[in-house]
Parts: sequence; structure tokens; C-alpha cells
Amino acid sequence: MRAIGGLGAFGGLWRWRRNPLRRTTDLVEAWLAFTALTLILVAAPLVGAVVGTAAQSSLQQAVRDQRAARHLVTAIVVKQVAGSAFDPDPETSTSRDRHSRVVADWTGPDGTDRHGTVMSGLKDPRPGDRFALWTDTQGRMVGRPLDSATATTHAVLAGFGATVLAAGFIEGCRRLIVWRMIRHRYVRWDQAWDKAGPDWGRTGTGS
Repeated sequence: MRAIGGLGAFGGLWRWRRNPLRRTTDLVEAWLAFTALTLILVAAPLVGAVVGTAAQSSLQQAVRDQRAARHLVTAIVVKQVAGSAFDPDPETSTSRDRHSRVVADWTGPDGTDRHGTVMSGLKDPRPGDRFALWTDTQGRMVGRPLDSATATTHAVLAGFGATVLAAGFIEGCRRLIVWRMIRHRYVRWDQAWDKAGPDWGRTGTGS
């Protein structure tokens, strides 16, 4: 029973073997192992599929919402911003990271003129250079919208994680039940020993 996760369920199957010393609890443990194994192989993947499908639907809706609410506009570099306290560590960042913050002008989708400090993504920005910038409908800068492929990847990971958690929960329940059975068995052994202990070894001695 020391195997990790659902594999631990295999250990109880041997108790189905015919044996004159087999106890009722051994058979119960075997059925628990079989049930847990079946649930791990069938129910856990089903849970993962349901969670993954739900996540995919939700994330793809988020993709559509973000695509509708975020717009790609063209910004014009006014000047490059000198190093600031918010710049990345110069010893660990690349040249592009250290020189991409600029002051720029752009026009929002609603026609509003905007001016501010943004990350241009240009390797060597100069006044007058143009670059793409994501904004909302009012022209305020926002992050790049979530793409469909990334959303699908997140959904797959969510489904896989749900499968693993479900399998772990099933195996955990099986182990808990077996642990309680073993504890009960030890209690019964202690009670039987307490009754037989005082007379142990006296049978046939004539005492």
C-alpha cells in the first residue's frame, strides 16, 4: 500500500486470492482497491474532461470579449525615457528591456488623443518611430488580449490538474478507510489479548 496515488489501489487486489487465512476485512480491502482503481481510471478522467471543457468555454469567451474590447493602434515616439526606478535590473535585463520605455502620442479608437509613457517594444526607439499599442475603446493602454491557443493550453492544464486532484482524492479516501479498518483490527486484537493474556500458555500444564 506504499505506492503513490492511484497505484496504491493495486496493492489490495491480491487479497482476493483464495487463502484459508483470508479474513473478511481482507476481502473488503480488495473491493475498496478495485472500486478506487475503477474510479481513478474512469471517474477521474471524466472530472478532468468536464473541468477542462468548462475552462475552455470560459477562456474562449474571455478571448472573444478581449478581442472586442481591445484595439491595436499606432503610437508615435515623442522621446525615449531615461532610466528610472521602475526599469529592470540592468545586470539581468536585455538591451531591449532597458530602452523600450518611451513617451508617445496615439489616438484611441474613439478619436481621443492620448499622451503618456508606455513600453514601445522598439529595440532603439527614436522620436517619430511608430509602434503598435493595445488600448481599450477610450484609448487607454491595456495588455495584449488573450489568444485562442493560450486559452486552450490553460484549459488543458486545468483539466489535467482536476484529473490528478480527483485521483488523489479517491486514493486518499481509500487509504483513510483502510487506515480506520486497521486501527479497528488492532483494537480488537488488543481486546482479545487482554482476555487471553492471563491464561496464555497455561493450557495443558495442569496448573
